[in-house]
Amino acid sequence: MPAAVRSGARLYEWAEGEVAAARHAMQAPTNAPAKKDRSIRLTNIVKEYHTPIGRRRVLDNISFEVKPGEKVAVLGRNGAGKSTLVKIIGGVEPPTSGDLHKGLYMSWPLAFSGGLEGQMTGIDNIRFIARIYNRPVEDVVAYVDDFAELGRQLFIPVKNYSSGMNMRLAFGLTLAIDFECFLIDEVLSVGDQRFHQKCYDELFVKRANCAMILVSHDTNILKKFCDRAIILKGGRGRTFDDIDFALSIYHSL
Repeated sequence: MPAAVRSGARLYEWAEGEVAAARHAMQAPTNAPAKKDRSIRLTNIVKEYHTPIGRRRVLDNISFEVKPGEKVAVLGRNGAGKSTLVKIIGGVEPPTSGDLHKGLYMSWPLAFSGGLEGQMTGIDNIRFIARIYNRPVEDVVAYVDDFAELGRQLFIPVKNYSSGMNMRLAFGLTLAIDFECFLIDEVLSVGDQRFHQKCYDELFVKRANCAMILVSHDTNILKKFCDRAIILKGGRGRTFDDIDFALSIYHSL
């Protein structure tokens, strides 16, 4: 089986599972039991890696919840497990143990280029994702083309893209799907200042009603948009309802 087909099949299996879970959540009955499930909920999430010197526990019993429209910051020093947590929530990596409930239509990690098939062109990747998520193909192509500003580069294989081009394509693809919750992991640095502003407007202005889980060192953005924060330290996590207090604790780490 060609490599492109194998990779495409893996992406399809992953995306199919994410879409099925999201559709199930959105089609849940409107009676009381279903209402409380309209959230992203992590319960006792543990993530361990095997290393040459033994097991390393990166996340240790992490629990928190994100409700519709809420924006939660994930704070911590480098190596605290922030990106690992985002990958687990996005379905890119499985937890070692614990429970993850997805009651909102969840994006993959914003600008996650690992889901792009390098042998396929940018246009073919866009069409592939649009069909998986049952979106009008030409509408998605038009949106990503306008947002990513890659022009004729969309017609060459993604394996020939620079890292910045990959990020633009993946960012545009993520925004082209009507997700209810976005996972954001330090991706607003792609491109020049004008493109930064474009990303900011598309994400924080046009999608202000969406839930978000943000990993960022930009405290101005976190202070302006986030309702709560979880601080990771030594694998453990603590949730704060006061974002200003959480940022003061973060700065003291």
